Amino acid sequence: MLLATAWMLPAVAGADGIVDNVNGLTLDKDGKVVRFQALLVTPDGHVAKLLGAKDKRPDKLDWRVDFKGKTLLPGMIDAHGHVMELGFRALELDLSETKSLAEAQAKIAEYARTNPDKAWIIGGGWNQEAWGLGRFPTAAELDAAVGDRPVWLARADGHASWGNSAALKAAGVTAKSVSPAGGRIEKGAGGQPAGVFVDAAQSLVAKVVPQPLGKDRNAAFVKAQTILLSYGVTATADMGTSIEDWLTYRRIGDLGGLRVRIMSYGMGVDTTVQIGGTGPTPWLYADKLKLVGVKLYADGALGSRGAWLKAPYADAPGQSGAGFMTDTVLRNLMSRAAMDGYQVAVHAIGDRANAEVLDAIDEMAQTYKGDRRWRVEHAQIVDPVDLPRFGKYGTIASMQPTHETGDRVMAEARLGPQRLTGAYAWASMLKNGSKLAFGSDYPVERPDPWAGWAASFTRQGADGQPFGGWRPEEAVTREQGWWGFTGGAAYAGFAEDRIGRLAPGMQADFIIVDRDPLLASPTDLRATKVQETWVGGYKVWERK
Repeated sequence: MLLATAWMLPAVAGADGIVDNVNGLTLDKDGKVVRFQALLVTPDGHVAKLLGAKDKRPDKLDWRVDFKGKTLLPGMIDAHGHVMELGFRALELDLSETKSLAEAQAKIAEYARTNPDKAWIIGGGWNQEAWGLGRFPTAAELDAAVGDRPVWLARADGHASWGNSAALKAAGVTAKSVSPAGGRIEKGAGGQPAGVFVDAAQSLVAKVVPQPLGKDRNAAFVKAQTILLSYGVTATADMGTSIEDWLTYRRIGDLGGLRVRIMSYGMGVDTTVQIGGTGPTPWLYADKLKLVGVKLYADGALGSRGAWLKAPYADAPGQSGAGFMTDTVLRNLMSRAAMDGYQVAVHAIGDRANAEVLDAIDEMAQTYKGDRRWRVEHAQIVDPVDLPRFGKYGTIASMQPTHETGDRVMAEARLGPQRLTGAYAWASMLKNGSKLAFGSDYPVERPDPWAGWAASFTRQGADGQPFGGWRPEEAVTREQGWWGFTGGAAYAGFAEDRIGRLAPGMQADFIIVDRDPLLASPTDLRATKVQETWVGGYKVWERK
């Protein structure tokens, strides 16, 4: 039952087939649009040939699917997500749609009432900015919703968590507790912990939170996989894979249940080396899983004021965020990873963090030659003087278009108008020679590539605001946005020889959608519905 929800054969396994009568669209390796009307599929699930309307179809085929003119696209790729967190968020308490503190409190209380057997209430997705609160929520406000057992809820970006008094008591957190390096305990009257823990400080409570069982992890993965396939995401980078996550992927793979392709980046060097041993793993389970590299953190997030800035926050003059490690430690970790051939991906949001990572890449590139594809994850706030440095050494800017549309008002408040040049600067990245890879950072945002694609060339949210786009000079073209979610994301994970476009020899990963995305208005593009998702020549999801 665990796997039955996700795999439906097209016709005959291990046989030649054709997907015919489609409005086929893909990009070639140069980002140019290619149109076709049929797709020949090999017995092992690769593309044999793209056919036009006048091209002769083979006489002998084992199976044929006629899509009656529907639009077919290569599967979308999310260059930055968190697979297991997506599944757990969907199965646990999810506050991502709440619009006020009161609404969140009501939802928390209702969840606790309907789950009396849970010793801890666990979940996340809250965002004080979306609530219009202007501050972090408090333990007392969480106590008002649930006071009889511990509650521990991650902020939407995962860079802060909110606990009630029972959770703080269980963890032994008191006014004497000290904020660890790279973290911050929000304090209230008399120095008492107020209830929110930022970045590394989250570990003070997280260490006592009950861990999920293997069966819970399996269920979370299957849920996440179904969600991704429903959006047309056929491959994803998993940023920060833990040992437990990797074991989950291997369990599902051993059962024959992996559908979505996972490019894994281990959570820190120690975890990565434990998984990979001497270097990146080979592709496993018919190109479904590969440990590619390591994920490191240079700073926190803008929403929790953990992003490391060169100057203080405009709305909190006493704070500039914090770096998670010294320059020496960052270089040592990058060197340790690069030594064994692991790709290095470093989270950097603030302008000082981005400068630190670019400095480290400048130094590392002198020793570690060849095709390294250094990755900077998010690259949200960059000092304009540092933008040209992204074009050096093949550095990849792994960015999330919906972060711009969701964050712009908050970013203006955090930075002030004078420091917005270089913020969410997609076009500047390309102009300076960097490679762009687009994703969503799910579950921070929905793993919706259609919303991300629309945002990439409009710089507008779903409401069409602001008129003309926010800092429209940083918009990319429609085709460049599409490439970011296909070929660019594949390239960022060293997978461009397998996925990201439809061409002979590539995996037959494609989706059937209800409209032509190259003709759709931005609003209509956001409304795109995936009707079927195919991976490796097999139908793995269908809209009911």
